Amino acid sequence: MHVIVLIIIGAAAGFLATRMMKIEAGILPTIAIGIAGAIVGGLVLQVLLTVMGALAGFVGAVLGALVLIWLWQTYVKK
Repeated sequence: MHVIVLIIIGAAAGFLATRMMKIEAGILPTIAIGIAGAIVGGLVLQVLLTVMGALAGFVGAVLGALVLIWLWQTYVKK
């Protein structure tokens, strides 16, 4: 069932991509373009989310440290 869904989504994505780029292609190349695009796009998105996730964790850690320093300076160090 997963393969059928991949082919349907690949066909739709390939159709849209070939029309947006104004490329005339047959049904099989259109489906292949869509499936390959889904794979490449999925990998790129996964890498971006991983990098952004690590960056978000770093930003969160810095903000947390800033809050702790502020609390320490405000309430402990008097």
